Amino acid sequence: MSSTAAPDPIETTEAKQETQFLDQTLRPTHWDEYIGQETIKNNLHILLTAAAERKHPPEHILFYGPPGLGKTTLAHLIAKETRAQLKATSGPAIEKIGDLASILTNLAAGDILFIDEIHRLNKAIEEVLYPALESGTLDIIIGKGPSARTIQLELPPFTLIAATTRIAMISAPLRSRFSGGVFRLEFYSNEEIEKIIKRSAKILGVSLDDGAVTAVAERSRFTPRTANYLLKRCRDYAQVKKIDLTEKTVKEALKMLGIDEIGLSGADRLLLTTIIDKYNGGPVGLNTLAASLSEEQATIEAFHEPYLIQMGLIERTPRGRSATTRAYEHLKIKVPKHLQEKLL
Repeated sequence: MSSTAAPDPIETTEAKQETQFLDQTLRPTHWDEYIGQETIKNNLHILLTAAAERKHPPEHILFYGPPGLGKTTLAHLIAKETRAQLKATSGPAIEKIGDLASILTNLAAGDILFIDEIHRLNKAIEEVLYPALESGTLDIIIGKGPSARTIQLELPPFTLIAATTRIAMISAPLRSRFSGGVFRLEFYSNEEIEKIIKRSAKILGVSLDDGAVTAVAERSRFTPRTANYLLKRCRDYAQVKKIDLTEKTVKEALKMLGIDEIGLSGADRLLLTTIIDKYNGGPVGLNTLAASLSEEQATIEAFHEPYLIQMGLIERTPRGRSATTRAYEHLKIKVPKHLQEKLL
């Protein structure tokens, strides 16, 4: 009979919980751990320090930019820096005026309210939010018709931090209420992404060489969230294959995911080949392109286009989307004569 003891089920469960916890703690918890966005960090430092010296809550702040750049993380860091309680919700979750009233009346003095995707807030609810942000009052109408009356409730001083990926959809009156500042998060450089990958790998207990770090960074679309996602998938691949996480391993794992050397997914390449093959390189209207791909227009605009435009693979013109010479070269398709003539 083997003398090896059976694994303790409690220890096994704890180990699993610890692994899940590690996966969820990649978000920085201190300013020193937050890599990139230096201009925003410097401005926030001044804002928060001045507010602390006056013993007032910080003024309302709006963050905007593509998904995955750290808007939510900044909100959590501000709450930690000011030692404030953070209460989080999202625009779609606030369906009725009563929902907003319940949230605001349950805030304590100095609390931070974080509303993600604030551009999806109902316009009627937005109107109720104005006096809350400007004068710290909540106006509630009770009843209907001639018997209706307005009750004004005083709110404790609080800070609203909002985030959006579609700032154009936020009305000018609402934008003007963010007196603390409206900050645009920029895409990260490859060097910053490499630092983030190394930090995440250390937290996850993953060992990878410099070549592997560079290979992940080059495919991360300049976005920390994507970098962490790719790192974890490469870790899984190396774990299952029982091999070291080298540059070769990373390339094999990401090839299996359909991610090419510049970070394009299969859906990205399909979009490019559709423009080139079906519409002679464009221009093609967004409606037509979305119908050809069986994809939502919003998905193309919000997810695919920003990176493809940044990489110089497509152009957005008044007549529609066109593939560039770089798109042809990346897909190894012969560049048509009319594009060759443009280069001469």
